[in-house]
Amino acid sequence: MTEKFEKTISDKKATLTIGEKSYEFSIFGGSVGPDVIDIRSLYAQTDHFTYDPGFTSTASCESTITYIDGDKGELLYRGYPINQLAENSDFMEVSYLLLNGELPSQEEKDKFVNDITYHTMVHDQLNRFFSGFRRDAHPMAIMCGVVGAMSAFYHDNQDISDPEQRKIASYRLIAKIPTIAAMAYKYSVGQPFVYPRNDLNYAENFLHMTFGVPQCEDKKVNPILADAMDKIFILHADHEQNASTSTVRLAGSSGANPFACIAAGIASLWGPAHGGANEACLNMLEEIGTVDRIPEFVAKAKDKNDPFRLMGFGHRVYKNFDPRATVLQESAHKVLKELNIDDPLLDVAMELERIAREDPYFIEKKLYPNVDFYSGIILKAMGFPTSMFTVLFALARTVGWISQWSEMIVDPTQKIGRPRQLFTGSTERKYKDINNR
Repeated sequence: MTEKFEKTISDKKATLTIGEKSYEFSIFGGSVGPDVIDIRSLYAQTDHFTYDPGFTSTASCESTITYIDGDKGELLYRGYPINQLAENSDFMEVSYLLLNGELPSQEEKDKFVNDITYHTMVHDQLNRFFSGFRRDAHPMAIMCGVVGAMSAFYHDNQDISDPEQRKIASYRLIAKIPTIAAMAYKYSVGQPFVYPRNDLNYAENFLHMTFGVPQCEDKKVNPILADAMDKIFILHADHEQNASTSTVRLAGSSGANPFACIAAGIASLWGPAHGGANEACLNMLEEIGTVDRIPEFVAKAKDKNDPFRLMGFGHRVYKNFDPRATVLQESAHKVLKELNIDDPLLDVAMELERIAREDPYFIEKKLYPNVDFYSGIILKAMGFPTSMFTVLFALARTVGWISQWSEMIVDPTQKIGRPRQLFTGSTERKYKDINNR
């Protein structure tokens, strides 16, 4: 396992004064990043809670997996910069790293890849679930339902106190999510399911299951598209304590089985403010429509009184640039060159990219193209409908969710999640008979 730096207790104390009384709280330091004030005894000492909507100033857990420095534009998986992993590694190696804390040896990687590859087939009875959905059901709705149902088919490994059973459940999820995602796509377009192939790597296999047509043609997966897909998976594998990861941890804190926890994460990711951002980006490009209309929409974006927003530019966490976008920019241009697609929306995207990198307004406001912008372009060029974009995000993020869930299970300080509230409703009142209301 990766080296774990024990949290340090600072010589400094945080002092809180309420009225005439003062209270002291310890300050903890991690290996990197801001120190935190330990307020676990706050209510017991002061009879007060903190008020932090969205928990944006609250550290909900201790973790060794992912670190983000938004000001520096830095994203580290187990200490490794994301650009180094995307350029030199592959998704299976990164998955092993996130799960185990260290990069694998060749022997360890070969065994891991083999274990994942031979878990990719789903239980045949699970196929019947798909026929229960309307043909036009959103693929994320299908993902929520089918992944949640996995606990009914793989209930032989749900003792979360057993490390071996946790490992089997983790491998099953990482292996089967691409199969389920491809099945969700096939169901939406009315095509038969395509079974996984053990001779293909993770990204190739997913593209084969998604776009292959059984008994009609054995279409070879384009290596440039497979490489871009693999990079998208790596760049989306984990992102610290975001909404969906926090959801997985919160669900897991009750002792829920891992399949239910991942289904909860998928549901959280579905929101347009989270995993749906690249889908929203493509919808924006469709609204703009053609290159000649770009100046009109850029002017709207610059007008502070206009509600229009350019989706796919800037980032809530990264204040200078999104390191994932830097990696994916090159892949996007490679994919467009390889496919040589005549698509007005992609022309709009490329012109917007040029403007964002040259226009003083965008530079000053740091509205750079982010990872959602480039991933949306790549997925659109590959032929994915926008409804599948968030599904691919969930596919990639599953390994991060599982890693975070596993870490939480063995954390001795972990308790069942129980946020508090600032109650502003009615105080106690007496019931009135319906005839007297």
